[in-house]
Amino acid sequence: MRIRNAMVLVSGSLLLTATASGFSPGGLVRSAAVQKKVVTIVWYASPITDTGVRKTMIQAFEKAHPKIRIKLNTAPTNTDTMRSTLTTAISGGATSPDVFMGDVIWPAQFGHNDLALPLSKYLPKSFWTRFAPGLVKGASYRGAVYGAPFFMDAGFLYYRKDLLAKAHLPVPRTWPQLVKESKLLQKRKLVKFGYVWQGADYEGLTCDWMEVMSDAGGSVFNKNYSKVTINSPQSLRALKFLRSLITSHVSPAAETTFQEPQAMNVFDAGNAAFLRNWDYAWSNSNDPKDSKVVGKVGVAPLPTFPGQKQPGYSTIGGWDVYVNPHSKYLAQDLTFIKWITGGQAQTILATKFSEIPTNYSVQKNPAVQRLNPVLKTVHNVHLISRPSGSPVYPSVSQAMYSNLNSALAGTVSPAQALKAAERQIHAAVSKKGL
Repeated sequence: MRIRNAMVLVSGSLLLTATASGFSPGGLVRSAAVQKKVVTIVWYASPITDTGVRKTMIQAFEKAHPKIRIKLNTAPTNTDTMRSTLTTAISGGATSPDVFMGDVIWPAQFGHNDLALPLSKYLPKSFWTRFAPGLVKGASYRGAVYGAPFFMDAGFLYYRKDLLAKAHLPVPRTWPQLVKESKLLQKRKLVKFGYVWQGADYEGLTCDWMEVMSDAGGSVFNKNYSKVTINSPQSLRALKFLRSLITSHVSPAAETTFQEPQAMNVFDAGNAAFLRNWDYAWSNSNDPKDSKVVGKVGVAPLPTFPGQKQPGYSTIGGWDVYVNPHSKYLAQDLTFIKWITGGQAQTILATKFSEIPTNYSVQKNPAVQRLNPVLKTVHNVHLISRPSGSPVYPSVSQAMYSNLNSALAGTVSPAQALKAAERQIHAAVSKKGL
């Protein structure tokens, strides 16, 4: 379902300060306000599950800024592959892409290794006040802001309203309740699978893991990050539960290969009662071009284990926009960043694509909230962050998802997987520390 009448908000313009600091990567930077010829900058961005976000953003931006053209280069949907590709290109001195969409967990690594421009040196303090609380801090590393928050993500439970109504079942609030309802719906042959999620060997599994592990009372590190704590009875409970989803056939056997698109496709095809996914899944599941369950989907906070806080935890996700330090078009890059985080772009994101806007005024706008049910739900979840404040976070995350995936596939036991993850995380952080 596409929202037909997205509101348009006009954000105030900001003066470019790119040349004020004397830093001009890739050559002389001219003010976009006085440029006479059309300049093309390259934006490297993943498809965001083919919801049309990128093309819509580009068309609206070019209409507002006819002297700047955006060439879209499609990035992989796998954040690890995308990070590796960018690291290789930028560390080698490539001037393209000029701007790139990047995960919220990248600032430490990209800032530490000079893979992104410190935007806070070129955009005034007033610019950063437009963002929702906590986002600028999350995009920072050692006092500098490296990413401009583009849109927020959080994990949600999507469910088939029609199936629950037919079976007279409530929306599950605990994991055992979700399993019980899934088996009942499967037994009655109302649906093929109960629950689909992200179990593949990649960053998405870390996100799902952070939620279920936290629900069980587990953690990756202790409070002051001085000890690796992932190998605990609480984590073992969480991992045994995830494995049981597959062995009980509540989740498909192929779950160990599922990233977001695969899980989304199964749900959209009408083959699953419940889905764990990010905020875009609302608009995706209600798009008749992609979905057979239009109008039949509800959204709620993720479940938790009995006796724990209600509702369950939800991993903070999202994407920022970064600038290649070798770009030759810094003024144009900054113009694009200011626009894409402003009122018009952020309203389009929220109303047409069910993304959570980073622009706080848009996020709190009642008219926008009426068109985006995800915005109402996000304020009722318990958000949890990944331990991404270190340049070695990619190694920490890989230690988790690679071993967890092996346990989910049954090639090692959950206890063995957690022990191996603990050993590998300790080895990674002991080199540089968190």
